[in-house]
Amino acid sequence: MVDHQIHCQYFSQEELLAAGCLDLRMAMTAVEDALRAYDRGDVLFPEKIVQIFDDATHERINCLPATFRQDKICGVKWVSVFPPNPIKHGIQNLSAVIILSEIEHGFPVAFMDGTLCSNVRVGAMGAIAAKYLARPEASTIGLIGAGEQAKMHLLAMKAALPSLRQCRVAAKTTAEEDQFVRELSPILADVDICPTGTDLERAVRDAEVIVTATSAQAPLLQADWVAPGAFYSHVGGWEDEYAVAKRCDKIVCDDWETVKHRTQTLSRMYQDGELSDDDIHANLVAIVTGERPGREHADERIYFNAVGLAYTDIAIAYAMFTRASEAGFGQDLRIQKEMIFEHANLKNWVRL
Repeated sequence: MVDHQIHCQYFSQEELLAAGCLDLRMAMTAVEDALRAYDRGDVLFPEKIVQIFDDATHERINCLPATFRQDKICGVKWVSVFPPNPIKHGIQNLSAVIILSEIEHGFPVAFMDGTLCSNVRVGAMGAIAAKYLARPEASTIGLIGAGEQAKMHLLAMKAALPSLRQCRVAAKTTAEEDQFVRELSPILADVDICPTGTDLERAVRDAEVIVTATSAQAPLLQADWVAPGAFYSHVGGWEDEYAVAKRCDKIVCDDWETVKHRTQTLSRMYQDGELSDDDIHANLVAIVTGERPGREHADERIYFNAVGLAYTDIAIAYAMFTRASEAGFGQDLRIQKEMIFEHANLKNWVRL
């Protein structure tokens, strides 16, 4: 008799962490491999589905699928972004779950926390860009923003640039800065993490690496603060004045065609006629594959903007699933024991 049971593994965030999945180098490797796979045509990457519940706050839930043909794995990230959450409710603004399925039979193999993966992916993308576009000996990083993505960016940048020795951070409140220092200092013992008393200029002026990771819709970063040779990773929406991009020698995106239809600074510039397709140096995949050059001179100012490529989330999730499974983590979930009409008690359960 054919066994019709279907099982998958469930992984909580805590299990993924305990299995060593907060590994930025692992994530960077997974993303670079995914970028190359996409360039080869090995990735199915359909349009995401977006449901916006409030046009003013952009509270939304997105459904983002992708498939890796060679690995025979299909995944979907179900992610909610509710920007008012931290101030209004004192809770995080992003949460996600991920489902992975094998594509031989089409059955699910994993249901897992996706919040860790989402935050890691944002940091990993910035770190890969820094690997190719920042000064390799960079020692100073300045952060505007002190939330989860800023924290993950610092960890990722340290993985990409081990020479980093000083971090200056500016946030909306000194309490946020103090929390950032308190949480990150024990992890990065060789980095001097300095609060700035909410002084944005002090955080980023003359820094070799600059990151803006905020929910603001305002030109926080000023061009005069960006030193020659700086690498700038733009994480949020509208966080910098137009002059920042105009003074940069290279502008690189994760995917320019996606970026220019969003609400980032670069998209605003494009819509205002102050930036054209020809002003974009490359997408990150072209840098990774060597099709386009990365940093060529020490004094180049380079701007990187990522809005998120869901197939990289699925690549990281699959790497996390593999590591956690091999480490013996995960809880078995039985999806079904038998097919519907094989159940002996079905006649007692039917309602007509």
